[in-house]
Amino acid sequence: MTISVCTLAHGRETHLANLIAGLSRSQRRPDELVIAVMQPLRYDLPEAPFPIRQIMMGTSDIPLAAARNAAAGAARGEFLIFLDVDCIPAPSLVGDYARAGNEDEGVIMGEVAYLPKGATDGGIDFPAFDRLGVTHSERPGPPPSGLRACEDYRCFWSLNFALPARDFATIGGFDERYDGYGGEDTDFGRMVVEAGLPLWWVKGAKAYHQYHPHHMPPVHHLDSVLANAMAFAEKWGEPTMQHWLRAFVLMGLIERTEHGWRKLREAEETDLALTRQQEHQPYASSAVVLDWLEANAEAA
Repeated sequence: MTISVCTLAHGRETHLANLIAGLSRSQRRPDELVIAVMQPLRYDLPEAPFPIRQIMMGTSDIPLAAARNAAAGAARGEFLIFLDVDCIPAPSLVGDYARAGNEDEGVIMGEVAYLPKGATDGGIDFPAFDRLGVTHSERPGPPPSGLRACEDYRCFWSLNFALPARDFATIGGFDERYDGYGGEDTDFGRMVVEAGLPLWWVKGAKAYHQYHPHHMPPVHHLDSVLANAMAFAEKWGEPTMQHWLRAFVLMGLIERTEHGWRKLREAEETDLALTRQQEHQPYASSAVVLDWLEANAEAA
């Protein structure tokens, strides 16, 4: 079975170099790495013991759905592993996915450990990453061993997943009506189910998420979240990203109308400060912010 690793990148040159360095240390190396480049210039990449191809998207925006489709469309492998540019794969990740992919069809989601700021300053150090990495409090943990069915498509997570190329084609890829940030993951999970394919969590296939400043809920992507929430509701007849939308309402950024959601104002520095990932945090938490907003709304 030939294996292609697919990623998409905009900036974050050091993160991408670390992803390549991690893949280079794989116990089973991929047959290629395909990068969908969401910036005007190609990356100056380190040497690697496998082919690397850069697919230029011709944009400086972040068309996440289209970029994943472009990487998958250019991939030559029979089995596709998708990693976000922030991920450093553990030495066993490629092999773990290959074994799981031989067991069953469908989409497989591996483990993710979030690294604190500075964890990669000394280079690739997997024992240190295992000591420092933490799991996300808002994501399900892996099964004790092997595969476990994911019963809720809304849990699909594109950060670290894999599937046979034929299954990606059956699903139809990511819906490119979702432009920018928000909603395309949940839509893809729904399309997996609609295609009659299973979603799996797997023990192993671990990726280490490199620190970067972020906002949760993503007020810096307010416009695309609103547009993509409307697209999801029109397509499936039900809402998505409701926890983010609820937070935006409590922050006074949006209101709900009979026709959907309406933006009231742009995010300001106070909103960014509330949602900003602090330097001591390995990841930003929507739940913490939403709990704070709900508590303050009740006290008002």
